[in-house]
Amino acid sequence: MKSAPAGMPAPVGSRRPVLVASAIAVATGAAGGALTRLDGWYFSLVQPWFKPPDWLFGPAWSVLFGLMVWSGTMAWRIAGLRTPRAARQLRTQLLGLWALNALANVGWSFFFFFQQRPDQALFEVAVLWGSIALLIIHLRTYCHKAAWLLVPYLAWVSFAAMVNLAVVRLNDPFTGT
Repeated sequence: MKSAPAGMPAPVGSRRPVLVASAIAVATGAAGGALTRLDGWYFSLVQPWFKPPDWLFGPAWSVLFGLMVWSGTMAWRIAGLRTPRAARQLRTQLLGLWALNALANVGWSFFFFFQQRPDQALFEVAVLWGSIALLIIHLRTYCHKAAWLLVPYLAWVSFAAMVNLAVVRLNDPFTGT
């Protein structure tokens, strides 16, 4: 299938935006998952009473990544309805914000699980939260639906930040690996 000229929306049947958004989501999930170690250290942590069971995290993240793909695909296509210059600018900003978000997402797993430093992950979760807020603010300017699709992600990360804070408070100081 032919791709749309620069500045034009991707054809309805075009798979490129879906494939790109999916690739970003899968790469982010895979990198974060590779850094996640549910081992003796993790199971020795005192967890807050409100932490969901471990089995819930996989399905929750699958839904969230699906919403991210939907949001990114929709935003990419809507941006293409602008002039070629405006479309290029919106898409460049969108990709930059998604890259920042992916890095922050993986960074949290790196600090919490790989480095075994929930205290440092607590600072990283603020960066992650901010990257989601920036995406929502960016998307609100031209695609409200895409922005709303990220609200569950922001809510989940807000809740995860509370769990992270409780883990830090309930456990001895962390020295890492």
